[in-house]
Amino acid sequence: MTQIPTRDIPPAPADGGGTHAAGGAGARRRGPRAILAVLAFAGLGASFMQTILIPIQGELPELLDTTSDNTAWAITATLVAAAVCTPVAGRLGDMFGKRRVAMALLLLQALGAILAGLSNDVVTLVVARALQGMAAGVIPLGIAILRDVLPPRKLGAGIALVSATLGVGGALGLPLSAVVAEHLDWHALFWVAAAIAVLAFVGYAVFVPSSALRTPGRVDVVGIVGLSLGLVGVLVAVSRGGEWGWGDVRTLTLLAGGVVVLAIWGVIELRVQDPLVDLRVSVRGPVLLTNLASVAMGFALFASSVVLPQLLVLPRVTGIGLGLTLTVAALVLAPSGLAMMAMSPVAGKVERRWGAKVLLIIGAVVLALAYGLALAFHAAAWQILAVNVVLGVGVGLGYAAMPALIMQAVPVHETGAANGLNALMRSLGTSIAAAVAGAVLALSATTVDGVTGPSEDGFLLTLTLGLGAAVVCVIVAAFIPRPRADRQDGAAEPA
Repeated sequence: MTQIPTRDIPPAPADGGGTHAAGGAGARRRGPRAILAVLAFAGLGASFMQTILIPIQGELPELLDTTSDNTAWAITATLVAAAVCTPVAGRLGDMFGKRRVAMALLLLQALGAILAGLSNDVVTLVVARALQGMAAGVIPLGIAILRDVLPPRKLGAGIALVSATLGVGGALGLPLSAVVAEHLDWHALFWVAAAIAVLAFVGYAVFVPSSALRTPGRVDVVGIVGLSLGLVGVLVAVSRGGEWGWGDVRTLTLLAGGVVVLAIWGVIELRVQDPLVDLRVSVRGPVLLTNLASVAMGFALFASSVVLPQLLVLPRVTGIGLGLTLTVAALVLAPSGLAMMAMSPVAGKVERRWGAKVLLIIGAVVLALAYGLALAFHAAAWQILAVNVVLGVGVGLGYAAMPALIMQAVPVHETGAANGLNALMRSLGTSIAAAVAGAVLALSATTVDGVTGPSEDGFLLTLTLGLGAAVVCVIVAAFIPRPRADRQDGAAEPA
Protein backbone atom coordinates (compact mmCIF):
# COMPACT_ATOMS: atom_id res chain seq x y z
CA MET A 1 0.00 0.00 0.00
CA THR A 2 1.47 3.36 -1.01
CA GLN A 3 2.00 5.72 1.91
CA ILE A 4 2.10 9.49 1.83
CA PRO A 5 3.48 12.20 4.12
CA THR A 6 1.81 12.96 7.44
CA ARG A 7 -0.02 16.07 6.29
CA ASP A 8 -2.06 13.99 3.85
CA ILE A 9 -2.84 11.03 6.08
CA PRO A 10 -6.51 10.98 7.12
CA PRO A 11 -7.35 10.73 10.80
CA ALA A 12 -7.27 7.31 12.42
CA PRO A 13 -8.28 6.13 15.90
CA ALA A 14 -6.68 7.90 18.79
CA ASP A 15 -4.77 4.93 20.06
CA GLY A 16 -2.75 4.45 16.97
CA GLY A 17 -4.58 1.98 14.79
CA GLY A 18 -7.90 0.58 13.72
CA THR A 19 -10.31 1.89 11.19
CA HIS A 20 -10.66 5.47 10.21
CA ALA A 21 -14.37 5.35 10.87
CA ALA A 22 -13.96 4.48 14.52
CA GLY A 23 -11.42 7.15 15.31
CA GLY A 24 -13.02 9.80 13.14
CA ALA A 25 -16.45 9.25 14.70
CA GLY A 26 -15.00 9.42 18.20
CA ALA A 27 -13.18 12.62 17.42
CA ARG A 28 -16.29 14.19 15.88
CA ARG A 29 -18.46 13.26 18.88
CA ARG A 30 -16.06 14.92 21.30
CA GLY A 31 -14.85 17.74 19.06
CA PRO A 32 -11.26 18.28 17.88
CA ARG A 33 -11.00 21.50 19.88
CA ALA A 34 -11.90 19.79 23.13
CA ILE A 35 -9.42 16.99 22.44
CA LEU A 36 -6.68 19.49 21.60
CA ALA A 37 -7.41 21.48 24.77
CA VAL A 38 -7.11 18.35 26.93
CA LEU A 39 -3.85 17.24 25.27
CA ALA A 40 -2.35 20.73 25.64
CA PHE A 41 -3.45 21.01 29.28
CA ALA A 42 -1.93 17.62 30.09
CA GLY A 43 1.30 18.69 28.38
CA LEU A 44 1.39 21.93 30.36
CA GLY A 45 0.97 19.98 33.59
CA ALA A 46 3.75 17.54 32.72
CA SER A 47 6.11 20.39 31.76
CA PHE A 48 5.18 22.28 34.94
CA MET A 49 6.69 19.43 36.95
CA GLN A 50 10.15 20.42 35.67
CA THR A 51 10.12 23.89 37.29
CA ILE A 52 7.91 23.40 40.33
CA LEU A 53 10.83 23.15 42.78
CA ILE A 54 12.89 26.09 41.47
CA PRO A 55 11.38 28.73 43.84
CA ILE A 56 12.28 26.68 46.93
CA GLN A 57 15.36 24.84 45.68
CA GLY A 58 17.71 26.85 47.89
CA GLU A 59 15.51 26.31 50.96
CA LEU A 60 15.11 22.55 50.60
CA PRO A 61 18.13 21.58 52.75
CA GLU A 62 16.67 23.51 55.67
CA LEU A 63 13.10 22.41 55.02
CA LEU A 64 14.09 18.73 54.87
CA ASP A 65 16.93 18.90 57.41
CA THR A 66 19.55 17.51 55.04
CA THR A 67 22.40 18.60 52.79
CA SER A 68 22.14 20.44 49.46
CA ASP A 69 23.87 17.47 47.80
CA ASN A 70 20.99 15.23 48.92
CA THR A 71 18.25 17.66 47.89
CA ALA A 72 19.83 17.98 44.43
CA TRP A 73 18.56 14.46 43.77
CA ALA A 74 15.01 15.82 43.81
CA ILE A 75 15.89 17.68 40.59
CA THR A 76 18.01 14.90 39.10
CA ALA A 77 15.35 12.24 39.74
CA THR A 78 12.77 14.18 37.74
CA LEU A 79 15.15 14.70 34.82
CA VAL A 80 16.24 11.06 34.66
CA ALA A 81 12.74 9.64 35.08
CA ALA A 82 11.44 11.87 32.29
CA ALA A 83 14.26 10.89 29.92
CA VAL A 84 13.89 7.16 30.58
CA CYS A 85 10.11 6.98 30.50
CA THR A 86 9.46 9.16 27.45
CA PRO A 87 10.64 6.70 24.74
CA VAL A 88 9.32 3.72 26.71
CA ALA A 89 5.89 5.33 27.04
CA GLY A 90 5.85 6.05 23.32
CA ARG A 91 6.48 2.42 22.42
CA LEU A 92 3.95 1.12 24.95
CA GLY A 93 1.45 3.62 23.57
CA ASP A 94 1.87 2.17 20.08
CA MET A 95 1.32 -1.34 21.45
CA PHE A 96 -1.39 -0.88 24.08
CA GLY A 97 -3.01 2.43 23.14
CA LYS A 98 -1.70 5.98 23.46
CA ARG A 99 -4.72 7.12 25.46
CA ARG A 100 -4.41 4.27 27.93
CA VAL A 101 -0.69 4.80 28.52
CA ALA A 102 -1.09 8.57 28.81
CA MET A 103 -3.78 8.15 31.44
CA ALA A 104 -1.55 5.74 33.38
CA LEU A 105 1.23 8.36 33.34
CA LEU A 106 -1.19 11.02 34.60
CA LEU A 107 -2.13 8.75 37.50
CA LEU A 108 1.56 8.34 38.35
CA GLN A 109 1.97 12.11 38.15
CA ALA A 110 -0.94 12.62 40.55
CA LEU A 111 0.42 9.94 42.89
CA GLY A 112 3.84 11.58 42.88
CA ALA A 113 2.35 15.00 43.59
CA ILE A 114 0.27 13.66 46.50
CA LEU A 115 3.29 11.84 47.91
CA ALA A 116 5.38 15.03 47.64
CA GLY A 117 2.59 16.98 49.31
CA LEU A 118 2.81 14.63 52.29
CA SER A 119 6.62 14.41 52.36
CA ASN A 120 8.87 15.76 55.08
CA ASP A 121 12.09 13.89 54.26
CA VAL A 122 14.35 13.90 51.24
CA VAL A 123 13.95 10.20 50.32
CA THR A 124 10.16 10.49 50.03
CA LEU A 125 10.48 13.69 48.01
CA VAL A 126 12.99 12.15 45.60
CA VAL A 127 10.71 9.15 44.98
CA ALA A 128 7.76 11.49 44.50
CA ARG A 129 9.68 13.66 42.05
CA ALA A 130 10.68 10.60 40.02
CA LEU A 131 7.01 9.64 39.71
CA GLN A 132 6.18 13.17 38.57
CA GLY A 133 8.98 13.11 36.02
CA MET A 134 7.52 10.00 34.40
CA ALA A 135 4.60 12.11 33.20
CA ALA A 136 6.83 13.77 30.57
CA GLY A 137 5.81 10.97 28.21
CA VAL A 138 2.34 12.51 28.05
CA ILE A 139 3.60 15.19 25.63
CA PRO A 140 4.89 12.96 22.78
CA LEU A 141 1.90 10.65 23.27
CA GLY A 142 -0.40 13.65 22.89
CA ILE A 143 1.38 14.66 19.68
CA ALA A 144 0.95 11.14 18.31
CA ILE A 145 -2.76 11.18 19.22
CA LEU A 146 -3.18 14.39 17.22
CA ARG A 147 -2.15 12.54 14.06
CA ASP A 148 -5.09 10.25 14.63
CA VAL A 149 -7.87 12.70 15.49
CA LEU A 150 -7.25 16.03 13.73
CA PRO A 151 -8.03 16.79 10.09
CA PRO A 152 -4.89 17.43 8.00
CA ARG A 153 -5.46 21.18 7.73
CA LYS A 154 -5.47 21.54 11.52
CA LEU A 155 -2.72 19.05 12.30
CA GLY A 156 0.22 21.46 12.02
CA ALA A 157 -1.24 24.01 14.45
CA GLY A 158 -2.29 21.26 16.84
CA ILE A 159 1.18 19.71 16.87
CA ALA A 160 2.66 23.18 17.41
CA LEU A 161 0.45 23.82 20.44
CA VAL A 162 1.06 20.50 22.19
CA SER A 163 4.77 20.45 21.34
CA ALA A 164 5.19 23.99 22.67
CA THR A 165 3.93 22.87 26.08
CA LEU A 166 7.44 21.49 26.68
CA GLY A 167 8.51 25.12 27.10
CA VAL A 168 5.24 26.83 27.95
CA GLY A 169 4.57 24.80 31.08
CA GLY A 170 7.92 25.73 32.53
CA ALA A 171 7.66 29.40 31.58
CA LEU A 172 4.16 29.84 32.99
CA GLY A 173 4.62 27.43 35.87
CA LEU A 174 7.59 29.28 37.34
CA PRO A 175 5.68 32.44 38.40
CA LEU A 176 2.82 30.28 39.68
CA SER A 177 5.25 28.25 41.76
CA ALA A 178 6.95 31.40 43.03
CA VAL A 179 3.69 33.02 44.13
CA VAL A 180 2.47 29.85 45.87
CA ALA A 181 5.84 29.33 47.58
CA GLU A 182 5.94 32.93 48.84
CA HIS A 183 2.45 32.95 50.34
CA LEU A 184 1.71 29.34 51.32
CA ASP A 185 3.41 26.30 52.81
CA TRP A 186 5.75 24.70 50.26
CA HIS A 187 3.67 21.53 50.22
CA ALA A 188 0.88 23.55 48.56
CA LEU A 189 2.92 23.49 45.34
CA PHE A 190 2.35 19.78 45.05
CA TRP A 191 -1.33 19.89 45.89
CA VAL A 192 -1.72 22.30 42.97
CA ALA A 193 0.26 19.84 40.82
CA ALA A 194 -1.97 16.97 41.98
CA ALA A 195 -5.09 18.90 41.02
CA ILE A 196 -3.66 19.59 37.55
CA ALA A 197 -2.88 15.89 37.03
CA VAL A 198 -6.34 14.78 38.16
CA LEU A 199 -8.06 17.33 35.90
CA ALA A 200 -5.94 16.17 32.95
CA PHE A 201 -6.83 12.53 33.70
CA VAL A 202 -10.55 13.35 33.78
CA GLY A 203 -10.17 15.31 30.54
CA TYR A 204 -8.58 12.30 28.85
CA ALA A 205 -11.33 10.00 30.14
CA VAL A 206 -14.12 12.25 28.89
CA PHE A 207 -12.84 13.81 25.68
CA VAL A 208 -10.01 11.75 24.14
CA PRO A 209 -11.29 8.83 22.01
CA SER A 210 -9.75 5.38 22.17
CA SER A 211 -9.21 2.56 19.68
CA ALA A 212 -9.35 -1.22 20.00
CA LEU A 213 -6.58 -1.97 17.48
CA ARG A 214 -2.93 -1.95 18.56
CA THR A 215 0.46 -2.46 16.97
CA PRO A 216 1.27 -6.17 17.50
CA GLY A 217 4.45 -7.28 19.21
CA ARG A 218 6.04 -8.19 22.52
CA VAL A 219 7.23 -5.82 25.20
CA ASP A 220 11.00 -5.48 24.78
CA VAL A 221 11.96 -5.91 28.44
CA VAL A 222 15.68 -6.17 27.67
CA GLY A 223 15.46 -3.00 25.60
CA ILE A 224 13.66 -1.12 28.37
CA VAL A 225 16.18 -2.21 31.01
CA GLY A 226 19.17 -1.49 28.78
CA LEU A 227 17.98 1.96 27.73
CA SER A 228 17.08 2.81 31.32
CA LEU A 229 20.46 1.79 32.73
CA GLY A 230 22.36 3.57 29.97
CA LEU A 231 20.39 6.82 30.26
CA VAL A 232 20.57 6.80 34.06
CA GLY A 233 24.36 6.51 33.92
CA VAL A 234 24.83 9.25 31.32
CA LEU A 235 22.26 11.69 32.67
CA VAL A 236 23.25 11.37 36.33
CA ALA A 237 26.89 11.94 35.34
CA VAL A 238 25.96 14.99 33.23
CA SER A 239 23.59 16.49 35.80
CA ARG A 240 25.82 15.93 38.86
CA GLY A 241 29.23 16.30 37.24
CA GLY A 242 29.38 20.01 38.02
CA GLU A 243 28.99 19.32 41.75
CA TRP A 244 31.06 16.15 41.95
CA GLY A 245 33.75 17.32 39.56
CA TRP A 246 34.18 16.15 35.98
CA GLY A 247 37.25 14.17 36.96
CA ASP A 248 35.55 12.54 39.95
CA VAL A 249 35.49 8.74 39.85
CA ARG A 250 31.69 8.74 40.25
CA THR A 251 31.21 11.01 37.24
CA LEU A 252 33.62 9.10 35.03
CA THR A 253 32.32 5.68 36.06
CA LEU A 254 28.68 6.57 35.45
CA LEU A 255 29.41 8.31 32.16
CA ALA A 256 31.60 5.53 30.77
CA GLY A 257 29.30 2.83 32.06
CA GLY A 258 26.25 4.51 30.58
CA VAL A 259 27.88 4.88 27.16
CA VAL A 260 28.98 1.22 27.14
CA VAL A 261 25.51 0.02 28.16
CA LEU A 262 23.89 2.14 25.44
CA ALA A 263 26.29 0.74 22.84
CA ILE A 264 25.46 -2.83 23.85
CA TRP A 265 21.77 -1.92 23.94
CA GLY A 266 21.99 -0.65 20.36
CA VAL A 267 23.52 -3.91 19.13
CA ILE A 268 20.80 -5.92 20.87
CA GLU A 269 18.00 -3.70 19.53
CA LEU A 270 19.13 -4.38 15.97
CA ARG A 271 18.62 -8.11 16.54
CA VAL A 272 15.29 -8.03 18.40
CA GLN A 273 12.14 -8.75 16.42
CA ASP A 274 10.02 -6.13 18.23
CA PRO A 275 12.55 -3.58 19.51
CA LEU A 276 11.78 -0.77 21.93
CA VAL A 277 13.33 1.64 19.41
CA ASP A 278 13.52 0.69 15.73
CA LEU A 279 17.09 1.85 15.11
CA ARG A 280 16.85 1.10 11.39
CA VAL A 281 14.08 3.66 11.10
CA SER A 282 15.88 6.03 13.49
CA VAL A 283 19.00 6.21 11.32
CA ARG A 284 17.11 7.21 8.20
CA GLY A 285 18.15 10.66 7.05
CA PRO A 286 15.01 12.63 7.99
CA VAL A 287 14.70 11.00 11.43
CA LEU A 288 18.39 11.09 12.34
CA LEU A 289 18.93 14.69 11.25
CA THR A 290 15.73 15.85 12.93
CA ASN A 291 16.83 14.25 16.19
CA LEU A 292 20.28 15.85 15.92
CA ALA A 293 18.63 19.21 15.29
CA SER A 294 16.47 18.55 18.36
CA VAL A 295 19.56 18.11 20.54
CA ALA A 296 20.93 21.43 19.27
CA MET A 297 17.64 23.27 19.80
CA GLY A 298 17.24 21.76 23.26
CA PHE A 299 20.70 23.09 24.12
CA ALA A 300 19.85 26.52 22.72
CA LEU A 301 16.61 26.66 24.71
CA PHE A 302 18.13 25.74 28.05
CA ALA A 303 21.25 27.91 27.76
CA SER A 304 18.99 30.97 27.95
CA SER A 305 17.02 29.39 30.80
CA VAL A 306 20.23 29.23 32.84
CA VAL A 307 21.45 32.76 32.07
CA LEU A 308 18.41 35.03 31.98
CA PRO A 309 16.91 34.16 35.41
CA GLN A 310 20.29 34.71 37.07
CA LEU A 311 20.74 38.07 35.38
CA LEU A 312 17.39 39.13 36.79
CA VAL A 313 17.84 37.96 40.40
CA LEU A 314 21.54 38.54 41.11
CA PRO A 315 22.11 41.59 43.38
CA ARG A 316 22.95 44.85 41.65
CA VAL A 317 26.21 45.01 43.58
CA THR A 318 27.59 42.32 41.28
CA GLY A 319 27.58 44.84 38.45
CA ILE A 320 25.58 42.53 36.16
CA GLY A 321 22.50 41.49 38.16
CA LEU A 322 19.23 43.44 38.31
CA GLY A 323 18.30 42.50 41.89
CA LEU A 324 14.69 41.41 41.26
CA THR A 325 12.76 39.04 43.49
CA LEU A 326 12.12 35.54 42.18
CA THR A 327 8.41 36.29 41.65
CA VAL A 328 9.06 39.47 39.68
CA ALA A 329 11.79 37.74 37.65
CA ALA A 330 9.42 34.89 36.87
CA LEU A 331 6.80 37.37 35.66
CA VAL A 332 9.40 38.97 33.38
CA LEU A 333 10.19 35.57 31.88
CA ALA A 334 6.60 34.27 31.63
CA PRO A 335 5.65 36.08 28.37
CA SER A 336 8.00 33.79 26.45
CA GLY A 337 5.63 30.94 27.21
CA LEU A 338 2.74 32.96 25.84
CA ALA A 339 4.81 33.67 22.74
CA MET A 340 5.38 29.95 22.22
CA MET A 341 1.66 29.33 22.48
CA ALA A 342 0.82 32.22 20.17
CA MET A 343 3.05 30.72 17.48
CA SER A 344 0.86 27.61 17.17
CA PRO A 345 -1.45 28.89 14.41
CA VAL A 346 1.46 30.62 12.68
CA ALA A 347 3.49 27.42 12.73
CA GLY A 348 0.55 25.50 11.30
CA LYS A 349 0.24 27.90 8.37
CA VAL A 350 3.98 27.91 7.65
CA GLU A 351 4.14 24.11 7.81
CA ARG A 352 1.21 23.71 5.42
CA ARG A 353 2.60 26.20 2.91
CA TRP A 354 6.36 25.53 2.96
CA GLY A 355 6.79 22.33 4.94
CA ALA A 356 8.12 21.36 8.36
CA LYS A 357 11.77 21.62 7.27
CA VAL A 358 11.42 25.31 6.42
CA LEU A 359 9.53 25.84 9.68
CA LEU A 360 12.41 24.32 11.66
CA ILE A 361 14.97 26.49 9.86
CA ILE A 362 12.93 29.63 10.52
CA GLY A 363 12.58 28.73 14.20
CA ALA A 364 16.33 28.14 14.58
CA VAL A 365 17.14 31.42 12.76
CA VAL A 366 14.83 33.35 15.08
CA LEU A 367 16.46 31.61 18.04
CA ALA A 368 19.91 32.65 16.79
CA LEU A 369 18.65 36.22 16.33
CA ALA A 370 17.39 36.23 19.93
CA TYR A 371 20.80 35.18 21.21
CA GLY A 372 22.44 37.91 19.15
CA LEU A 373 20.10 40.41 20.78
CA ALA A 374 20.80 38.97 24.23
CA LEU A 375 24.55 39.42 23.77
CA ALA A 376 24.00 43.12 23.06
CA PHE A 377 21.02 43.94 25.28
CA HIS A 378 20.82 42.50 28.80
CA ALA A 379 21.20 45.52 31.07
CA ALA A 380 17.53 46.11 31.89
CA ALA A 381 14.50 43.99 32.72
CA TRP A 382 12.57 45.18 29.66
CA GLN A 383 15.46 44.17 27.42
CA ILE A 384 15.54 40.66 28.88
CA LEU A 385 11.75 40.45 28.55
CA ALA A 386 11.93 41.40 24.87
CA VAL A 387 14.81 39.00 24.18
CA ASN A 388 12.99 36.18 25.93
CA VAL A 389 9.83 36.77 23.89
CA VAL A 390 11.88 36.44 20.69
CA LEU A 391 13.38 33.25 22.13
CA GLY A 392 9.85 31.98 22.77
CA VAL A 393 8.88 32.67 19.17
CA GLY A 394 11.88 30.70 17.89
CA VAL A 395 11.32 27.78 20.22
CA GLY A 396 7.59 27.71 19.44
CA LEU A 397 8.26 27.45 15.72
CA GLY A 398 11.12 24.97 16.06
CA TYR A 399 9.35 22.69 18.52
CA ALA A 400 6.33 22.61 16.21
CA ALA A 401 8.44 21.48 13.26
CA MET A 402 10.28 18.56 14.84
CA PRO A 403 7.31 16.23 15.58
CA ALA A 404 5.90 17.00 12.12
CA LEU A 405 9.19 16.00 10.50
CA ILE A 406 9.34 12.82 12.56
CA MET A 407 5.79 11.77 11.72
CA GLN A 408 6.37 12.34 8.02
CA ALA A 409 9.31 9.95 8.12
CA VAL A 410 8.10 6.99 10.21
CA PRO A 411 5.34 4.39 9.80
CA VAL A 412 1.98 5.30 11.31
CA HIS A 413 2.23 2.48 13.85
CA GLU A 414 5.52 3.88 15.23
CA THR A 415 4.50 7.49 15.84
CA GLY A 416 4.39 7.11 19.63
CA ALA A 417 7.85 5.57 19.91
CA ALA A 418 9.37 7.95 17.34
CA ASN A 419 7.97 11.04 19.05
CA GLY A 420 9.15 9.70 22.40
CA LEU A 421 12.68 9.31 21.07
CA ASN A 422 12.58 12.83 19.61
CA ALA A 423 11.44 14.23 22.96
CA LEU A 424 14.34 12.36 24.56
CA MET A 425 16.75 14.07 22.15
CA ARG A 426 15.41 17.45 23.18
CA SER A 427 15.82 16.51 26.84
CA LEU A 428 19.37 15.35 26.15
CA GLY A 429 20.12 18.77 24.65
CA THR A 430 18.78 20.58 27.70
CA SER A 431 20.73 18.29 30.06
CA ILE A 432 23.97 18.96 28.19
CA ALA A 433 23.22 22.69 28.22
CA ALA A 434 22.61 22.64 31.97
CA ALA A 435 25.93 20.89 32.58
CA VAL A 436 27.96 23.07 30.20
CA ALA A 437 26.36 26.35 31.29
CA GLY A 438 26.73 25.42 34.95
CA ALA A 439 30.42 24.65 34.47
CA VAL A 440 31.09 27.86 32.53
CA LEU A 441 29.31 30.07 35.06
CA ALA A 442 30.96 28.31 38.01
CA LEU A 443 34.43 28.79 36.52
CA SER A 444 33.74 32.48 35.92
CA ALA A 445 32.48 33.17 39.45
CA THR A 446 33.78 36.32 41.12
CA THR A 447 33.16 37.99 44.49
CA VAL A 448 32.09 41.64 44.65
CA ASP A 449 31.42 43.28 48.05
CA GLY A 450 30.96 39.87 49.62
CA VAL A 451 28.52 38.64 46.98
CA THR A 452 29.71 35.73 44.83
CA GLY A 453 28.24 35.11 41.41
CA PRO A 454 29.08 34.49 37.75
CA SER A 455 30.92 37.23 35.91
CA GLU A 456 29.61 39.06 32.85
CA ASP A 457 32.18 37.21 30.72
CA GLY A 458 30.73 33.90 31.93
CA PHE A 459 27.22 34.97 31.00
CA LEU A 460 28.35 36.20 27.59
CA LEU A 461 30.20 32.96 26.87
CA THR A 462 27.13 30.91 27.79
CA LEU A 463 24.95 33.05 25.51
CA THR A 464 27.51 32.62 22.73
CA LEU A 465 27.29 28.85 23.16
CA GLY A 466 23.51 29.12 22.87
CA LEU A 467 23.95 31.12 19.68
CA GLY A 468 26.30 28.46 18.35
CA ALA A 469 23.78 25.71 19.12
CA ALA A 470 21.06 27.62 17.24
CA VAL A 471 23.37 27.99 14.22
CA VAL A 472 24.17 24.27 14.35
CA CYS A 473 20.43 23.59 14.35
CA VAL A 474 20.02 25.72 11.21
CA ILE A 475 22.84 23.87 9.43
CA VAL A 476 21.58 20.40 10.38
CA ALA A 477 18.01 21.29 9.44
CA ALA A 478 19.14 22.48 6.01
CA PHE A 479 20.31 18.94 5.21
CA ILE A 480 17.07 17.17 6.24
CA PRO A 481 15.80 15.44 3.07
CA ARG A 482 12.31 16.11 1.86
CA PRO A 483 9.92 13.15 2.29
CA ARG A 484 8.41 11.48 -0.74
CA ALA A 485 5.35 9.33 -1.01
CA ASP A 486 6.56 6.19 -2.75
CA ARG A 487 7.57 4.01 0.17
CA GLN A 488 5.87 0.65 0.63
CA ASP A 489 6.70 0.08 4.29
CA GLY A 490 4.47 2.64 5.91
CA ALA A 491 6.75 5.69 5.99
CA ALA A 492 7.70 8.47 3.67
CA GLU A 493 11.22 8.30 2.34
CA PRO A 494 13.53 11.19 1.57
CA ALA A 495 13.74 12.28 -2.01
